Amino acid sequence: MPNLHELLIFNCCRYCVVVKSPTQLAEVFRSQGLKVTPQRTLLFALLEDNTTHPTADGLYAKASAQMPGISLRTVYTTLTDLVEMGELQAVCLGSGATRFDPNVDDHHHGVCDACGAVVDLYVAGADTLADTLVVNGDVRFAPISASIVFRGTCAACQQNT
Repeated sequence: MPNLHELLIFNCCRYCVVVKSPTQLAEVFRSQGLKVTPQRTLLFALLEDNTTHPTADGLYAKASAQMPGISLRTVYTTLTDLVEMGELQAVCLGSGATRFDPNVDDHHHGVCDACGAVVDLYVAGADTLADTLVVNGDVRFAPISASIVFRGTCAACQQNT
């Protein structure tokens, strides 16, 4: 009989690590020898306190509304640089475009099937699942990392039904 795990899932609101301030991100960029342009400064500001897990296209739309002429390439390059520096996580949730998460802590995600909202979730005991992974009944699989995506209905959408 397979081992059963009791998973405790809780929202990250009081636990998540938010993206650094625009000033701090500018310092990180400079320390890596990268230029801090007005376009990047705007993107840093748009990421501050952003818990929506934005896409590059979503950030581009907001940035171009404030700074016409900013390029989508600048948005992608800046996001890629932030991921490489460990300041953001690139997250694929199986629902299309890559999302960018300023919470670089070890956590998982919940996706609302009704409105598309993405929330950070911490799953107590998820790290112990690696001990019980079996493929084809007897061959063990040795994971290096895990990303669990829970799909369902968020609290706001539950109240609207």
